[in-house]
Amino acid sequence: MSTTGKVIRCRAAIVWKPGGSFSIEEVEVAPPKAKEVRIKMVATALCGTEMKMLKDKNLQHQHYPIIMGHEGAGIVESVGEGVSTVKAGDKVIALFLPQCGECTSCLNSADNLCIKFKQGETHLMSDGTSRFTCKGKPVYHFGNTSTFSEYTVMNEISVAKIDAAAPLEKVFLVSCGFSTGYGGAINTAKVTPGSTCAVFGLGGVGLSVIMGCKAAGATRIIAVDTNKDKFEKAKEVGATECINPQDYEKPIQEVLFDLTGDGVDFSFEVIGNPETVAAALASCHESHGVCVIIGLIIGVQLNISGHLFFSGRSLKGSVYGGWKGRDGASKLVSDYMAKKINLDALITHTLNLDKINEAVELMKTGKCIRCALLL
Repeated sequence: MSTTGKVIRCRAAIVWKPGGSFSIEEVEVAPPKAKEVRIKMVATALCGTEMKMLKDKNLQHQHYPIIMGHEGAGIVESVGEGVSTVKAGDKVIALFLPQCGECTSCLNSADNLCIKFKQGETHLMSDGTSRFTCKGKPVYHFGNTSTFSEYTVMNEISVAKIDAAAPLEKVFLVSCGFSTGYGGAINTAKVTPGSTCAVFGLGGVGLSVIMGCKAAGATRIIAVDTNKDKFEKAKEVGATECINPQDYEKPIQEVLFDLTGDGVDFSFEVIGNPETVAAALASCHESHGVCVIIGLIIGVQLNISGHLFFSGRSLKGSVYGGWKGRDGASKLVSDYMAKKINLDALITHTLNLDKINEAVELMKTGKCIRCALLL
């Protein structure tokens, strides 16, 4: 029986209040309106962003109840009026970063921050309303995506059509984590062959940075983390050596200078800690070193000495690894299908959506890189 044009009842993981855990509830998902797409989600995961928002008051969403989730893949169930780039049955990647293809950012080859992302009400659809209801109450969207629901509604410009043969339970990582890290090295830093890199933070995004550095031809990739349990996986994906700052009395930037002689060519902060950003920048070569902030840092001030910049170091930000949303996601899935990139190494656990609170605990242990949540 066709569900096109009808309200769909399904399960979703809802957070009802700030600091709350996920609650599996039955929700009603309205049909897509003009330029919108309704998607049957197949695979999603907790990203560092959700983990931070669940515990950090500076990052907690202001709108509840809410369906979180911004890393996922699924199959188009139906489309609204005027949708031309996807159709029912297409496999798609959900994107927190849209690509309208028309704004100055989309038309600039060096830019990927679509103006629709900056203008958008990410907790509601473009018309200012929600497509979700639960127990008679509207439920807010999250990040243009809300992937922690068996069905979700997104704007067409936040949906990337991908290879029909792609395994969604693997390629959902292209939605955020892998693309953000891998592209941070390839596109934002532009890591060069023969260079030395340092990666601070060895979660899923940090490991993806290592993969990007290796693909770009870096000959030395130093992985930095306080959790030694992550070192084996880091070496598996390309790190040449791993160090724990807690093993040294010196500040980590001094340790890296001792190891390299004159600092690293490229450093990456993939934690979202202001103090680590300062250390990562100070670890760079004084005249040509490039430090890229990939970790989420919101609501805090960076305390960085101006003398670090005097001789030529640079500090850069990166969103979605510099990829244009829809184009980048489609390309990376094609690269995975061509065995040019390896996503499988990043998925260490698999659970069903109703076990999402178990996935939260797994992520907290540091032993889980990504836990695929199947819907």
